[in-house]
Amino acid sequence: MNLHAVRAIYMFEMNRAFRTWAQSIIAPVLSTSLYFIVFGSAIGSRMGDIGGVSYGAYIIPGLLMLSLLSESISNAAFGIYMPKWSGTIYELLSAPVNWVEVLLGYVGAAASKSLLLGVLILLTARAFVPYEIAHPVWMVGFLLLTAITFCLFGFIIGLWADSFQKLQVIPLLVITPLTFLGGAFYSISMLPEPWQTVSLFNPVVYLISGLRWAFYGAADVHIGVSTGMTLMFMLACLGVVWWVFKTGHRIRR
Repeated sequence: MNLHAVRAIYMFEMNRAFRTWAQSIIAPVLSTSLYFIVFGSAIGSRMGDIGGVSYGAYIIPGLLMLSLLSESISNAAFGIYMPKWSGTIYELLSAPVNWVEVLLGYVGAAASKSLLLGVLILLTARAFVPYEIAHPVWMVGFLLLTAITFCLFGFIIGLWADSFQKLQVIPLLVITPLTFLGGAFYSISMLPEPWQTVSLFNPVVYLISGLRWAFYGAADVHIGVSTGMTLMFMLACLGVVWWVFKTGHRIRR
């Protein structure tokens, strides 16, 4: 294992994020704060509890997952796409590093940025909505698993994309709608049939439900099922990345 190469890629990506801290960190936190102001403070104060949890606190896991998914995908996709766009990908491919070390560097940096953003969002939420975390260790573990999984997914998008427009297609047209329809602002048990059953085909439901269980000890889907679905998706993403690097498909410009 070439740890020097992993560290070099990791530090380069982290330094790039801190050079553009206004877009990478401040903008997502401000956007999520608007959700807390509108849904948590303004609308939430006029709504009843859901499962014994105030509405403002109930939507925290959903909003956290919304930001985590979008930022994980964006960070990882942009990180690997830029070397392709600038042509420096050839230096990386000719360097004495293998695909595991490249993956650890880029995905590790993207996951670190996403988790940092998640911590800032949790701190920001405290200013608007009081909340407690029932299972903090599970929360940290589930956030870490989700961040790594969707950074891998974003890495695949970055390898696949051949334009800046394609980097935004899947996050905007697929991930964001699935998050809003995945119970970010409501419990799927509130839906009539057959929509409850249809919602179970939305993979984001399992992510939000798992995180909500970590916060409040209750969820729409069992925590074991949520964890299993996330692990399956992560393994599938790892398989795709392995195939791409082994075949060289869509790595070069």
